[in-house]
Amino acid sequence: MKNYLKIAIVLVLSWTFTGLNPYPIDGYARTGIKRLLRLERIKSGEIKENLNLPAGALKSYNEIALSLTSKKKDSTAQFLVKDEKFNKEINGLFYGLDKSYSLSVIDISDVNNIRYAARNETAGYQPGSVGKLAVLIGLFTQLEIIYPDSFEKRIELIKTKSVKAGLWGLTDEHTVPIFNTETNKLVKRQVIASDVFSLFEWTDHMTSVSNNGAASIVWRETILMAAFGKDYPALTQEGADTYFKNTPKKELTDLGNDVVNLPLRKLGITFEEWRLGTFFTRGANNFIGSKDGSIGSPIGLMKFLVQLEQGKVVDEKSSLEMKRLMYMTDRRIRYAYSPALKDAAVYFKSGSLYKCDRSKGEACGKYMGNVQNFMNSVAIVEHPNNCKYMVVLMTNVLRKNSASDHMYLAGSIDKLINK
Repeated sequence: MKNYLKIAIVLVLSWTFTGLNPYPIDGYARTGIKRLLRLERIKSGEIKENLNLPAGALKSYNEIALSLTSKKKDSTAQFLVKDEKFNKEINGLFYGLDKSYSLSVIDISDVNNIRYAARNETAGYQPGSVGKLAVLIGLFTQLEIIYPDSFEKRIELIKTKSVKAGLWGLTDEHTVPIFNTETNKLVKRQVIASDVFSLFEWTDHMTSVSNNGAASIVWRETILMAAFGKDYPALTQEGADTYFKNTPKKELTDLGNDVVNLPLRKLGITFEEWRLGTFFTRGANNFIGSKDGSIGSPIGLMKFLVQLEQGKVVDEKSSLEMKRLMYMTDRRIRYAYSPALKDAAVYFKSGSLYKCDRSKGEACGKYMGNVQNFMNSVAIVEHPNNCKYMVVLMTNVLRKNSASDHMYLAGSIDKLINK
């Protein structure tokens, strides 16, 4: 699976550059995500193009499963006890690196012999696009409230509910894939205010190409679900516009903050371990303000991954659907680019944010900030030989594109666990 501005000093926020396309490629009939239909047609030969997918990206919809449901009654804390030998081995991979490298890793290959290791796991980082996972959790939380007794109705709602981008989708340099099912033509372009997609497609744009506009739109719809409850499915565009026009900005800000952060607290993830406080686009800021800032830590994200695999994020079916949305079926980047993961299924989210101050006379550029240079990777890795593990790697290495560091560390970690 597969998916953020400049000011006088030259501040650049890049919430994630991705070419990732998650969700199993046979998922069109279930989701209505038209991009997946194109992949199906390429695979069948109807469209004469190469998929160029690694072996690990070819899992079908029904092959994706949760790995820790047998441990559903276990507390998160039980998984986060360091294995002394494993911890020493993992930390040895970081020899010579400073504390800007933080990590949390769990080997779940043998569910009866789970091993945990960590390095500076409580350190806080600007999460960048990894924060979009909090929007994903918030969405499925509200869907469960609307339809507590029917998961299929939840899926049907996000498949059939089409919503307009409006100002919320502006602006983002990252493109979204738009597939014409009649002509088989694919266009990639930035989101414009008149764009209309199903909520499932907006969610896919958020997780696959990490589009910031899509993330703000999914977050917006999550707020509307919380505000209108069981009346949300019938909510019109006019009704939504009126709500945002007439509701005080502070009230909207508080509700917007709650819908993405309270589900994290319910998972036992603390305020300092992971929070999301700012929308991903300037257009959204016309309606909702920032609150408390955003932060992420390896321990906070790992608590999410563990409970996702247990089936405890909202419920088991929601956890599985979120995992499918994280599945990568296209070009892999950063941590997931490691050749060691070619045959592995990878469920992945990457995020970055960098800031430059060119007055210092130092080299500085995209993903090479000299003030801040956050790069974060969240991954679940599943090899065909049943080697399975989860990793959260967060870095802030100034003046250097850390993508290569993430890739090499991925290979080293994989070799250690998969030996």
